[in-house]
Amino acid sequence: MDAVDRTAAPRAPRRRRPTFGRVVVAVEQWWDDRWGRGDRTPRNFRIVPHLGHAGAAGTVVRGRVLDNAEPAAAVRGEGVGAALRRTLARFLTRELPGVPLRIRVGDAAVQLETDAEGYLDVRLDTGLPPSAGPWAEAVVELAAPYRGLQGVHRTVVPVRVPGPRVTFGVISDIDDTIVHTGAQRALAMTVRTFTGSELTRTAMPGAPELYRALARGASGDADNPVFYVSSSPWNLHGFLRSFLEHRDFPLGPLLLRDLLGSGADRTHATGKLAGIAEILSTHPDLHVVLLGDSGQHDPEIYAEAVRRYPGRILAVYIREVRLDPLDGRVETVQAGWDDTVPFVLAADSAAIARHAAELGLIGPDAVRTVTEASAAEQPGTSLRMPRSRL
Repeated sequence: MDAVDRTAAPRAPRRRRPTFGRVVVAVEQWWDDRWGRGDRTPRNFRIVPHLGHAGAAGTVVRGRVLDNAEPAAAVRGEGVGAALRRTLARFLTRELPGVPLRIRVGDAAVQLETDAEGYLDVRLDTGLPPSAGPWAEAVVELAAPYRGLQGVHRTVVPVRVPGPRVTFGVISDIDDTIVHTGAQRALAMTVRTFTGSELTRTAMPGAPELYRALARGASGDADNPVFYVSSSPWNLHGFLRSFLEHRDFPLGPLLLRDLLGSGADRTHATGKLAGIAEILSTHPDLHVVLLGDSGQHDPEIYAEAVRRYPGRILAVYIREVRLDPLDGRVETVQAGWDDTVPFVLAADSAAIARHAAELGLIGPDAVRTVTEASAAEQPGTSLRMPRSRL
């Protein structure tokens, strides 16, 4: 009998499915290659502030310098076309590299130049005392003429400073944790992002009430800082800040990512872990609660954070949003969990609130408020009890 060649024929390379990230990266790269670079004098020079934060160990100030007009504000009743044009304007920007800037925070000052994508990202070793909170100001200004541009050009960057009434901090994901995004359905997520606004995007049921309760703490008068860490691009900072304000979430620093950055910086896990590390190192005495969802990799990321920062994490809450709740991913994380830190897989905001009250993080009145809000926003939906390992 002749030998049979069982060597499998080489498979054709699998085509990578388009995702939201790949779509916007391709759009921004195309724009930069075609229109985004040049040496002309800026016509619409602006320093875009990104919310910063400061603690005992330092001050973080961020922003971006662009040469395009600020997108028009969202208005009620506007059409899809207006929303699409505004979102495109956030991505199709003319970044200004090498802009000489001076950053002043209190008595500290530093000079730097923007990077190739127009970003300024600086950490001053000088921190701010709690008495400077809850918000301080950093001044960012043009330090020298740039491409023929002269005169006074400055902006103020709000800086969150945890004050004396802080009992703990909150670090939260954004997509499908506080805002309904549908990140597991790439096409739907892309359409929703480009055609919606802060006025039309939907908060997760009961989430604003839950986050306000966490910010107020068990006493009801705490001033706990909330940090939002996401793999969303910095281009959406303005939209996300407006969303937080419109939906009455506690305003806090947004730690996002540059889609055109290095490969490591663009990964979901690396970016979030870097954000958590920045927060915990800047605020060395702050204990935190982590909130995320089961749609992507928050359980694995937060498990790594618990391992890296023993004693700093009070609890981990994961909102259940999986398309297939039986896929076993979260359960695998639970199986190897360190029981010293509560891990709760929660059906909704009400389940998180109940457990947070048991830990003494929020008061009983807040549980009622969150439960009523959650039920009102999802009528007819029964509440699933959280799975936890305490």
